Amino acid sequence: MKVISALVTLFATANAFAPMPISSRNGATLFSTEADVDVDDAPRMNPDMPELPEIKGDFDWDAKFGGDDDWIVENIPGKMAVGELELAEQNTELSKLEDKFKKVRLQDDYDDARILGWTTRSETFNGRFAMFFLVVGLLTEYWTGETIPGQIEEILRVGGFIGPDFG
Repeated sequence: MKVISALVTLFATANAFAPMPISSRNGATLFSTEADVDVDDAPRMNPDMPELPEIKGDFDWDAKFGGDDDWIVENIPGKMAVGELELAEQNTELSKLEDKFKKVRLQDDYDDARILGWTTRSETFNGRFAMFFLVVGLLTEYWTGETIPGQIEEILRVGGFIGPDFG
């Protein structure tokens, strides 16, 4: 019985490494070990300058799709003419935005580098610890019947901070 199970396991393992059939575009069945799959590796060439490869976005879309009914060629932001004055205004506004976000980035970098004081990280940790110990205090009050102020008093008595005054 052990011999049969060993042979079944051996054949199943050998079958796992056998070439698997792959169907090609034309319907013929190929195997994964066959290397004669036709793949077009030739780079596409620029139609205006055939000695250069095609550049993405470097295509005359109007010539290709100009006859379609839904092809829009008016009032497109990339097609509008921008005057020097408007271009200068846009450049000024973009420079202001760039300066604003540069200041914000520098402030964020400064805040991230700080490790002491009122930092965002310390406030986050403080809030998390407060929530955790409030839940622990409420659960302790539920299980023991000792109120949260009573628990704090007990901790201070055990720690020796308050107690009988032997003075």
